[in-house]
Amino acid sequence: MLSFSSHQRYFLYVGATDMRKGFSGLSGLVRVHIGEELLLKGDVFIFMNGRRDRIKLLMWDKTGFALYYKQLESGTFELPRTGMGSSKELTWSELVMLLEGIELKSIKRRKRYSKSA
Repeated sequence: MLSFSSHQRYFLYVGATDMRKGFSGLSGLVRVHIGEELLLKGDVFIFMNGRRDRIKLLMWDKTGFALYYKQLESGTFELPRTGMGSSKELTWSELVMLLEGIELKSIKRRKRYSKSA
């Protein structure tokens, strides 16, 4: 079953992705550009097309890859600001806001405890 939670890590590939890519093509993008281990339980890799009206989320779930695909009827997904590199790690709440169409740069976060790494 495909489900997402705050216990997972989320990696956004910031380049435009050909949405015809399937499991193998997207896995190749992860290996070459994101550089994270594909088979770690629960890591989710996020891809958008050039027009940002389609998004794919790829994850490994113990027995194989699972894919979530969403196409917007109108509007676009926001591409979060990134520094250098071809990927950006997102939080679960950022992913939810991205999928729901909430503008990420307008969000103001209140101070919360965070365990140091």
